Amino acid sequence: MFRNMSTLDRSLRSFLVAPAAIVIAFVVGAGSAGGIVLFALAAVMLATSAVGFCPLYRLLRIDSRGRTLLPH
Repeated sequence: MFRNMSTLDRSLRSFLVAPAAIVIAFVVGAGSAGGIVLFALAAVMLATSAVGFCPLYRLLRIDSRGRTLLPH
């Protein structure tokens, strides 16, 4: 398994998407179906950012690791 996520992508998943999903899950209700789905989404976001590999990126042939945002 190779990495296909950039540092920015990993940071956004770890520090923005996953915490937001957890907060919304508590607002919706932690035991409700929506809350459980949001907790699962947060877990997937944290796991993929920790490993640096996103299976969906692989299926779509996306590799954000080697790109720069602005030309030098």
